[in-house]
Amino acid sequence: MPDPVLEALERFLRRLLARSSLTAEEQRAILSADCVVLRPAAHRDLVIPGAKVDFSLLVAGGLAGRFDQMADGRRQITALHIPGDMCDLHSVPVPIPGWGITALTNSTIVKVPHSHLRRIAERYPAIADAFWRDTIVDGSVLSKWVSNLGRRSGEARLAHMYCEMGTRMELADLGTRERFDLPLRQAQAADVLGLTAVHVNRLLQGLRRQGLVRTDGPTVFVDDLPQLERIADFDPAYLLLKGKLAPRPPGT
Repeated sequence: MPDPVLEALERFLRRLLARSSLTAEEQRAILSADCVVLRPAAHRDLVIPGAKVDFSLLVAGGLAGRFDQMADGRRQITALHIPGDMCDLHSVPVPIPGWGITALTNSTIVKVPHSHLRRIAERYPAIADAFWRDTIVDGSVLSKWVSNLGRRSGEARLAHMYCEMGTRMELADLGTRERFDLPLRQAQAADVLGLTAVHVNRLLQGLRRQGLVRTDGPTVFVDDLPQLERIADFDPAYLLLKGKLAPRPPGT
């Protein structure tokens, strides 16, 4: 039976190796963490804003979201996390977070102790650099999401979400840019995009009519990726993946 801890750590290591070089010894140090596995149901909060934590959360299965919560209970999802993502690596130096983490679907989550992450970062400077670079990617994604919310139309926001998630899924070997699973309910997508669920549904129908995107349950089919990227004004440079994506067929 597969070991969810080892599988999750291996996925996280592949994410790090997409942007950093690590020796075999350094890779073994990352894989040696003594972790606890959680299997939260959808909508369960795993980190509460302002509550001290001594662990970081690594997604092994399902989908998690980082969120900010308003005084009236409304939420803005500020990041989506797929298998292999360490949702809150930045909580290692800041163990009282100003954000929350929630399971958006039934999920498998690995709790990685801060003590282990600190120990290997102190012993291996290259691991510390890899962790730092990974948190920079998170910051870069957040910056892009802020500009999407502030400056792009609803259609462009939705198109950009599909382009980004397809790219990230392809890098993680969880699908391709043209076909991937994104088990977000429309109300959750609304919390990502800063829109209402009704508006998200209307926009999705518009993308379907244009022959750009289809959905079948959680599966997203992108039928015209170049046009979807044009609508989204999507440039994957902010994901720091230079040379890591499969080349496009000629003429696309």
